[in-house]
Amino acid sequence: MPRLLLHSLILGLLALAVNAAQPRLPNVVFVLADQWRAEAFGYAGNPDVKTPNLDRLQREGVRFINAVSAMPVCSPMRASLLTGQRPLTHGVFLNDVPLDPEAVTIGKVLRAAGYDTGYIGKWHVDAHGRSNFIPRERRQGFDYWKVLECTHDYNSSAYYADGADKLRWEGYDAIAQTRDAQQYLRDHAGSQKPFILMLAWGPPHDPYFTAPERYRAMYDPSKLRLRPNVPQAGEGQARKTLAGYYAHCTALDDCFGELRRTLQETGLEENTLLVFTSDHGDMVGSQGAYKKQRPYDEAIRVPLLLRWPGGLGAKDRQLDAPINSEDLMPTLLGLSGVPVPKTAEGLDYSGYIRGRKNPGDGAAVICCVSPFGEWVRRNGGREYRGIRTMRHTYVRDLGGPWLLYDNRADPYQTNNLANRPGYARLQASLDAILDRKLKERHDEFLPGDAYIKKWGYKVDANGTVPYER
Repeated sequence: MPRLLLHSLILGLLALAVNAAQPRLPNVVFVLADQWRAEAFGYAGNPDVKTPNLDRLQREGVRFINAVSAMPVCSPMRASLLTGQRPLTHGVFLNDVPLDPEAVTIGKVLRAAGYDTGYIGKWHVDAHGRSNFIPRERRQGFDYWKVLECTHDYNSSAYYADGADKLRWEGYDAIAQTRDAQQYLRDHAGSQKPFILMLAWGPPHDPYFTAPERYRAMYDPSKLRLRPNVPQAGEGQARKTLAGYYAHCTALDDCFGELRRTLQETGLEENTLLVFTSDHGDMVGSQGAYKKQRPYDEAIRVPLLLRWPGGLGAKDRQLDAPINSEDLMPTLLGLSGVPVPKTAEGLDYSGYIRGRKNPGDGAAVICCVSPFGEWVRRNGGREYRGIRTMRHTYVRDLGGPWLLYDNRADPYQTNNLANRPGYARLQASLDAILDRKLKERHDEFLPGDAYIKKWGYKVDANGTVPYER
């Protein structure tokens, strides 16, 4: 049977199953930031960054304290979010390579279940040029569309709607995108159909110093506290960078507050599942590094907050099970009462969120299939596979065990226990878990070049897929 026909059949069967089930499905508002690490919030104990609206969401909802980005870089995480699949399955293990237009995605599944579908902001899984128009057949099931593939020019940001005319967001794009999302909510307030709206901001991804001035004025670099794993020689640059990074964070927090107010004013809040997360973190000087791809907590750990007054009800709940990128799609479908397609590989944590058993085994797999860009091999980049448990991080590179941290005793990951005699038993135990999980995934852990060849990608000297601006 041709793949497109098979996928259409799957979606049709899912629609029939939903129509025979509950009559009232929740709305979903999914907010995705870019490069916002898990510790950069007031609720996470950060004394410097101002995030009152997201702190409130944490108090009033559910927080996963061990949420991770399976492959902490933009396009791979977004492809996993949409499909519920792992990078070596959907093939998006580099930036700027395309997600299959025939993939079974959350947009297609919910649309088949009767949802209106909308997407606003950054996309980054089309790979036909970062500034080019994306036709409807490559929008993965989203109908309302105000999107650009990728830009970080936040104060002169373009987008496309239904036509091929390039449009511009007014001012700082996250504010304008949030206003558009607010209007989407107002327009759907009286509808009998449920909707999913995904709002994908570009900040706090670098460039770090482009938030509106009123937010940049809030942060004096000399007064900011650094994580103890920032080398002394890099403290000045790290403080300066954090000031810009936190300015973006506070600007986005205000945007989030406006979005919540609109949910309340329109009467949508009670039956809307509101989710906030990020595609990955940012090292911001920790371990002497910046940006992402690395297996350290600053890069792999992400915020994950959920609130649905009419369906979850519970407030200020913290869940410690590790949850991964590919788990988001099936979990959102599970919470919505929509059957999870068999194409999804992630776990459905909706029962766990409702107080039932954790479906996982306490270990989330993290990986770098092929290092590229700032993580290129000549700068120390390397392929790796690892696990993040509630307590430990264990990582192997192609040469064998590389990192082992006890994150409870050593939360800033400054004491690498890998290959130390006193920790041989612990390392062997974690090694066995990683072996089992790789076997389950049919992951042979080959050099990155083998996967690039398999998928037919062309890369430059930095391991990066060249792209059109």
